[in-house]
Amino acid sequence: MCGIAGFFAHRQVGPEVIRQMFYSLQRRGPDAQHAMLWDEQFHPAKGAAHNALLHTRLSIRDPRPEADQPMHNDAKDIWICYNGEVYGWEKDAQLLANEGFKFRTRSDTEFILHTYQAWGLDALLPKLRGMFALVILDLRTRKLHLIRDRIGLKPLIYYCANGELAFGSTVRSVLPFLPKQERALSAEGIDAYLGHRYIPAPRTVFKNIQRLENGHRLCFDLETSKLEKQRYWYPEPLDGEWRQALDDAISLRTASDRPVGVFLSGGVDSAVIASRLSALGYGNIATFTAGFPGTTFDESAEAAALAGQLGMPNQCIAIEQDLKRDFSALVRDLDEPFADPSAIPTWYLARETVRHATVVLGGDGGDELFGGYKRYRQHLRSAWRRSFRTRFANPASLQLSRIGKLTAESSLTWREAYGLRFSGFAPWQRATLQPDLRTPQNVYWRSDSAESSDPMTTLLQIDFDNYLPEYILRKADLCTMAHGLELRAPLLDHVFVQHILGIETRERFTDPAKRLLITAAPEATDALNRKKRGFNPPLGQWLGRDLSEHMEELGPRLSLRSNGQLDAAVVREVVTRYDRGENHFAEQLLQLLILDESLGQLVDAAQLSDG
Repeated sequence: MCGIAGFFAHRQVGPEVIRQMFYSLQRRGPDAQHAMLWDEQFHPAKGAAHNALLHTRLSIRDPRPEADQPMHNDAKDIWICYNGEVYGWEKDAQLLANEGFKFRTRSDTEFILHTYQAWGLDALLPKLRGMFALVILDLRTRKLHLIRDRIGLKPLIYYCANGELAFGSTVRSVLPFLPKQERALSAEGIDAYLGHRYIPAPRTVFKNIQRLENGHRLCFDLETSKLEKQRYWYPEPLDGEWRQALDDAISLRTASDRPVGVFLSGGVDSAVIASRLSALGYGNIATFTAGFPGTTFDESAEAAALAGQLGMPNQCIAIEQDLKRDFSALVRDLDEPFADPSAIPTWYLARETVRHATVVLGGDGGDELFGGYKRYRQHLRSAWRRSFRTRFANPASLQLSRIGKLTAESSLTWREAYGLRFSGFAPWQRATLQPDLRTPQNVYWRSDSAESSDPMTTLLQIDFDNYLPEYILRKADLCTMAHGLELRAPLLDHVFVQHILGIETRERFTDPAKRLLITAAPEATDALNRKKRGFNPPLGQWLGRDLSEHMEELGPRLSLRSNGQLDAAVVREVVTRYDRGENHFAEQLLQLLILDESLGQLVDAAQLSDG
């Protein structure tokens, strides 16, 4: 697990830009930092360079320096720069050894390098079981390959313009490379953030920086500067015993040369993972639980009880409730505007867990696989109108009556209206905030999956293409890697996912949700019948005390930082109405405060780096 970055340019890039790219990745890879620099002819360079691969390492498998990156083959004409972890590759590594390839490390990095050299990219990709943002430089063919994992657990950001390409694990690691005239904010990116609380791929908050979608790969031709994008994976249902696939997914993810733990809440997903770990003989693995003492959403007692039943150590980590001291650092570590309130406890949980473990297993993915979110049931009630919409225009307004909301919702397609179940600002509110924005979209989702005739499948496709990789998994990656902690997600093992897709609908989607999953871990049955609580942030405390100083002159600042895109008077109205007791504006106000802080940091970074 690491931070990666690099560039391939016509111009010579100075050492200060390289330093800034490295600096933005240091927290992702605290154990080692290396660069390979070349001139325009790919001769080794020092200081300044035309081409570069940069790597900061969090060492998990084979922590020795021999396994550091960037890594090359014997001829030094194939290089790899890699963030992630793949599993179950040892048998194929033995086949390669039998063919004469020498393994100097025990790392998956060297396995990927040799597999590419021996069998090529098309043979390599099916062998990668896990999470990865992978960059392979092949100087034999003068091609650069950039690949993001199937589900989207690892990020890959890139810039391509004027015949140049740069990439990185974060927006902030790519930004220093851009010429100053290329650093404009994206009006669509800001609007997408307001609508979704995150910016779905391929957009970012910068007009000229993009995010590679999950299950996609890029090929950059170093001779012609042509960039091609291709989707390389579509999930296909598999027959067979899904319980064995689950056990394999969990067991494979215990491989580590550093201490391993489990994030354990009171919910079904993490309870099943802990239960199966115990059954598979990993009962000595420690569990870590976020504690919210004195609140209605504290699940630490239930988690401790299950851990005790399984004989697994459990540590409750009380989550910090005072945001004032850490707000700026939190926003920085979220990279670009991102407003999931649960990112805050995740960030604190990771900060404390890394004192005891370097790797943790988590339960991400269960809701998307088994239809666990309440919003699915809520939106399916209106599935009858899938092909129907009214012609009423959405009136620009910060708030509408219930009848007005229903009228406005009916003017959206049923698919678009799904976004209102968990949105930030509704389309008509965004129109008020940004009166001069041209052609805003109701939603900014990807839609490259085939439309399904089944309404539930349609909602799950939206989430697997957008909400899961760009909201749930982005949060998980950024909040854990900010503290040098590797998070693994067994329920999102692609083989297990495909087995679940092969299960008949009536078995997979139940009431309560996940009844099928709990059959793999009867010890966790209590979690099935427990009301899903989630994290309800103390917004009143945050806004009234911790962030109150950030609300002063929020409107003029946001207008300035967004280049006039947000109307200062409308932002001021949101603040005023919240102060008057309209508490339903609380989450939206927090969203504006995060946008303000994030844009302030990013605008400063864009101005300070010398490009």
